[in-house]
Amino acid sequence: MRFLYCGDVMGRSGRKAILEQIPQLRETLGLDFVIVNGENSAHGFGITRKICDAFYDVGVDVITTGNHAWDQREVMNFIDDEPRLLRPLNYPEGTPGRGFHVYEMKDNRRFFVAQVMGRLFMDPLDDPFTMLSAVLDKHVLGRDVHGALVDIHAEATSEKMAMGQYLDGRVSLVAGTHSHIPTADAQILPNGTAYQTDVGMCGDYDSVIGMEKSVPIERFTKKISGRLTPAEGPATLCAVFVETDDETGLAKMVSPVRLGGRLIEITPTL
Repeated sequence: MRFLYCGDVMGRSGRKAILEQIPQLRETLGLDFVIVNGENSAHGFGITRKICDAFYDVGVDVITTGNHAWDQREVMNFIDDEPRLLRPLNYPEGTPGRGFHVYEMKDNRRFFVAQVMGRLFMDPLDDPFTMLSAVLDKHVLGRDVHGALVDIHAEATSEKMAMGQYLDGRVSLVAGTHSHIPTADAQILPNGTAYQTDVGMCGDYDSVIGMEKSVPIERFTKKISGRLTPAEGPATLCAVFVETDDETGLAKMVSPVRLGGRLIEITPTL
């Protein structure tokens, strides 16, 4: 199985990259499944039904979110009824939506996707490690599901790396999001789980983590608050590509993907 996870989509520039690149990537990489983090896709803050539908239309199978999941209040009206849109699993009981789901693919294979939010330097949510372990006990890779992705949406690289090592051998990929900067540590861990600390951002890198530069700089240099707006120059699509073993669901190959914009391009050699 081959699948792709695209990092945080930032505003119009990031949306454009997804809409233009995903159909071609599905074909050139022979992708069976595509996941996108969409929590910043609506002008940098949250996601809307219209954006979700546009992503589904070009071949995105699942959309994850994060700490900006609720920025667009309209999401509360449809997230319960839309299994393709996930929020972090470790939100309190009773929070709308779901933190994981198993998706039936066209060829009857089953793909598991879950997202958790880290707790270091972020909201003090429930324990992501314990919650994920309990869920994975009921969805065993190679037995119950053919592929599995866990996203950890977190600030601290240590927390992301700990999650990767904790789940090594239990999922196909552990990938970090939220930092908006792609890391250079794509690897297959000793027990077969692919890992990358942060997938990066789909957005304009001539920016401050996707935002137009002047306001963040004023915040740092003058302590003046202003309205943050996404940068709208050419975007780099940042993602991670994984190919798995058909029998075990563990990773055979992992590679970063970077296309367009300012960053040095990289695509998997198949």
